[in-house]
Amino acid sequence: MKKYILHIVSAVLLISFNGCYDLDRFPDNQLSAGTFWKTREHADQAMAGVYSMLHDDNVFGTVFGLDCLGSVASGYDGPSYANTGRGTYTATDGGVVGKWTALYEGVARANLVIQNVGRVDMSDDLKTQYVAEARFMRALFYNELLNFYGGVPLYDESWVVAEKFNDMKEPRSSAAQVREFILKDLDAAIASLPEEGARSASDYGRATKGAAQALKGKVYLFNRQYQEAATLFEAVCSSGKYALYPNYGNLFKPGGDASNEMIFAVQNLGGIGLDYGMPTTFYMGSRSSFGSCWDNVTAATDFVDSYEYKNGKPFSWEDWFPGFTTDNAVKEKTFLATLSSDKKTVSAYPEAKNKLLAMYEQRDPRMQASLILPYTMYKGWVSNAPKDCEYVVAVGVHESNGFVRVNNNWYIYLWRKFVAEYDMNGMINNRADTPINFPLIRYADVLLMLAECYNEMGKQADAVALINEVRARVDMPGLNSGPAWLAANSKDEVFERIRHERAVELAAEGHSFNDYKRWSLLQTLHREMKGFTGRVYYNRVVRDRDYLWPVPDTERDKNKLLEQNPGW
Repeated sequence: MKKYILHIVSAVLLISFNGCYDLDRFPDNQLSAGTFWKTREHADQAMAGVYSMLHDDNVFGTVFGLDCLGSVASGYDGPSYANTGRGTYTATDGGVVGKWTALYEGVARANLVIQNVGRVDMSDDLKTQYVAEARFMRALFYNELLNFYGGVPLYDESWVVAEKFNDMKEPRSSAAQVREFILKDLDAAIASLPEEGARSASDYGRATKGAAQALKGKVYLFNRQYQEAATLFEAVCSSGKYALYPNYGNLFKPGGDASNEMIFAVQNLGGIGLDYGMPTTFYMGSRSSFGSCWDNVTAATDFVDSYEYKNGKPFSWEDWFPGFTTDNAVKEKTFLATLSSDKKTVSAYPEAKNKLLAMYEQRDPRMQASLILPYTMYKGWVSNAPKDCEYVVAVGVHESNGFVRVNNNWYIYLWRKFVAEYDMNGMINNRADTPINFPLIRYADVLLMLAECYNEMGKQADAVALINEVRARVDMPGLNSGPAWLAANSKDEVFERIRHERAVELAAEGHSFNDYKRWSLLQTLHREMKGFTGRVYYNRVVRDRDYLWPVPDTERDKNKLLEQNPGW
């Protein structure tokens, strides 16, 4: 299943693709067309170079951190996009510059394949398939550019970098023009890519017809073309190639991460000498995780409180601890423990410990599957050995004593999803390379996007049926199945259910920021970010201009035709 990803590793090590849109230097390290582009192995290595861009931190390598800019997560630096979340970022911010540069690097690599694969010694059908694959990837990269910057310069395969490097100073195309370019690429991909399962197992993870259909539907959805989007999503659902994986928690562990729920995922690999993964454990794990990690990205308290009871009723702290929502002293009494003088054991748990554990058991099962909650256990890795660690909320906890230790001593919920347990039976060798495939599009996401389309089209009953399909996987009761709190009939009521379901189903997968942009609701996230004891950690700042990031100043210095986005 991992043969193709080995091509990626070898390509990264052996092949140097230039950052062709860095206009400060000439691309003297390009592949030689005279010695390369001869065999199918060359084509695979070049394509692997395109796929390797998915791992770049500024492309999808730390996409989970984008949830800190939505409703789901919070964080303090690094992949949490801290400057962006606090409203202090500018057109020179590293994330702003890095995303633009890395995505254009991906475009350049895709263009190289499209330009040259026709000269490779393999069948015409394979050449067509490889071009379609590269066009899918180019569409993926340009769609990210469109979502974050709006209209951007378009460079297709007619731009041969070695010949036109100094002339690559195009003005920004309109958002509509970029979108049309993306849709044409995806049409070509849909026409020529194989369906899921049509390739050999060794090619698992490469783009498929279903992935192209889902991405095209997503492009239409973001442009509010609901009928067009619905048609694409319906095609994915009716193909019979995809299904919900039975166990939600195991979906994000080896095995489930390669199930037919994953329509398109970043392929990650681990083990000695094979470190090629994403830093999900590094940035979402704690000091108790493999390699001692940083928990830069944590779960937002308001989000965690949104998980329903198992009967579908909205959760309320007041049901359990009267005064909790208005008095921080009640919150501290509920959560805080006291350690012994040597900090090695707990001398006094909070009186509410057992009540807290009982409360967790009565919530949507996705909460415990996704989060490490106070006074629950986590399979840690300490001093190069497995260690069962309890998340005790107290000053002075340390992983060497069997406690989950949160960086900065924040009292906040930690992610369990995508975080290594123990050493993953030897699969993880580096905290920055977690060998769990990371979904960019999965079947549950498609079902909920289709529900959104149906709701906008006035087909509320059909939308509810799709939401219920997702909820049924975790035995959550269906909407409109009896109790008043499950009623959802009007467009607004169904939309609120879609918004909730996307949050709890897709948490830590990086969708929340773009969801809130699509819904024109970013401003509702302008608020204090708090821990579960009520302590304020920072203010989430949102302005109208945040719907689009600024064009990097470095790019505008090199290309005077690039106009800046409004408000910047």
